[in-house]
Amino acid sequence: MSWSDKVKFVSCDLYIDPESLAARMDRPDVFVHLAWPGLPDYRGLFNLTHNLGAEIALFQRLVEWGLPHLVVAGTCLEYGLQFGPLAEDAETRPTTPYGLAKDTVRKTLQLMQKTQPFTLQWMRLFYMYGPGQSERSLLSQLDKALAEKRPSFDMSPGDQLRDYLPIEEVAERFARVIMRPDVSGVINCCSGRPTSVFDLVDRHLRANSGSIRLNRGVYGYPDYEALAFWGIPDKLRTLGF
Repeated sequence: MSWSDKVKFVSCDLYIDPESLAARMDRPDVFVHLAWPGLPDYRGLFNLTHNLGAEIALFQRLVEWGLPHLVVAGTCLEYGLQFGPLAEDAETRPTTPYGLAKDTVRKTLQLMQKTQPFTLQWMRLFYMYGPGQSERSLLSQLDKALAEKRPSFDMSPGDQLRDYLPIEEVAERFARVIMRPDVSGVINCCSGRPTSVFDLVDRHLRANSGSIRLNRGVYGYPDYEALAFWGIPDKLRTLGF
């Protein structure tokens, strides 16, 4: 029996009709929420004018439903332009509509816990890569350039320091956390190791036996990110990561 034989797929638009989910399934022991329309447009005001209200309305219904355990994907953009290693209990200072919306959702859920107790695990994601990533992401664009046999690839200077995890390791961390509801609150879902953008690209080329001239500095630094920041995954370390 494959894993798909054990899974029941329920298709519904949680933003338009969240009640339909409750009507079509039993109350789950754990609800894992990964959705967020419109990414990777972090600056789009729709993150605040549309997504934020819809997210809070959805979670309010889930909490009223009596959901005991909620796992939600957060974002490192909640930290804003802070530099260096970032702790899970560090102050959040979002500077983008996306980061502000996510941060507001988290704080709203924490207020909801005071009236209707439930376990909240806020998995604050940093930088993921691997199968299924956006075609606009750095490595997807690099793979496209290699497939098209281009002589060169334009990129930023590449000296920015970020915290990267392959998607398989992100999934492993989610799976471990879900089984440990005693580890709750904000959880930095990251490696804890700063890696430069150039090193990420270089490792990817080596792993795939790729060769292409890198035009570093064609693009500037994103203005919504600090030059160097990475997470401190203290709670994940208690789980053996």
